[in-house]
Amino acid sequence: MPYGLILPLSLKSQGFFIFGMRYRIHLILLFSSFICSAYSQPVIKFDKTIQRLGFVHQGDTLKFEYTFTNTGNQPLVVSETKVTCGCTIAEKPTHPVNPGQEGVIKVRFNTTPAIDRQDRTVIIISNASNSPSVVRFKCVVLKAKKEKK
Repeated sequence: MPYGLILPLSLKSQGFFIFGMRYRIHLILLFSSFICSAYSQPVIKFDKTIQRLGFVHQGDTLKFEYTFTNTGNQPLVVSETKVTCGCTIAEKPTHPVNPGQEGVIKVRFNTTPAIDRQDRTVIIISNASNSPSVVRFKCVVLKAKKEKK
């Protein structure tokens, strides 16, 4: 008997062994479908993961974008963006990004509460196989410009 199974004669005659083979076939089919689904997923690839914004002044609002491409073979859905502080707002795409298409994460950084060197991260949660993705931006916030009277 294959696989070293020792079954009582009564179970063999009742079709237990045939049920076991069907069960194994179903398991093999189920497992192979999981393997195939693992290869058909969206993949998010950013053009730049770090943006260096240089020197800015306290009170400035910086607006910039992170462009990405869905290099997978299924639609990419960005479900959430997480930021490290309340002075940063990140906007995700409202629609799925199809394979081969580009999408944009828009970021606004209010420098009013910040001073000196800043290194902030934005975490992008999606259905991509490489999720979560992390992008960063850096700048140096100088004291606010004095107004002329």
